[in-house]
This record gives sequence, C-alpha cells and structure tokens, in this order.
Amino acid sequence: MTAALFAADPSGTWKWTTQGRGGGGGGGGTPRESTLMLTAKDGKVTGKLTSPGRDGATNSADITDGTIKGDVVAFTIERTFGDNKFVMKYSGKLAGDTITGESESPGRDGQTMKREWVAKRAK
Repeated sequence: MTAALFAADPSGTWKWTTQGRGGGGGGGGTPRESTLMLTAKDGKVTGKLTSPGRDGATNSADITDGTIKGDVVAFTIERTFGDNKFVMKYSGKLAGDTITGESESPGRDGQTMKREWVAKRAK
C-alpha cells in the first residue's frame, strides 16, 4: 500500500483571517479573510486561494506544487502585480478540521517574510 492511502485528507473549503496592512503594530488594519479550496488525490493537492486585494478587489490564484504527505499539506501560490511575479509558499499540519502552518514570501527588503496561518475547514 502507498503512503497516500494513509495521508490525511485536506479536501474541502478552508478559511482564515489575517490582519490587514498596518494592523499588526497597532495601526488598525482591517482583518482580511482568505478562502482556500483544496482537492487531494494520490498525494497531490490542487485548488484555488481567494483573498481580498486592494480597493475591495478579490484576488484568486490556482495553487501549484500541491502535496499531502502524512498530515502535512504544502502548496505554492503565484500572482503577478504589474510586471512583478510574487510567489508564496504555504505549508501546514492538518489536524481534523484545522491546518496550522507558515507561509513564506519575499519581503520588501528582499528578505524572506514568514507568517503563521491557521485555517478552519468550512462546514
């Protein structure tokens, strides 16, 4: 039997909230809710991440390189803003209806910026 048969199943709709710009340091940014739709099959994960953008617009991107190994789900999101390509890598541990993990993306200073995320499966 393959390990994929024993992997946790991240399939479903997941939601989490992050603090908006200026909110982490007491600046009062408006919280933003992200929605992640995942489908898992044979150790591969596909899906889409939708999150609020600037000026009330909604950003939506397909995930790439999605995997589930045991209880760890990982995927990449790629977005383009003007001429700039922006890549975020997500990884998280699945426990029941919760994924707890970390995302990595390039920061403004060129250093890698890491953020924690905790998603709950939508009922």
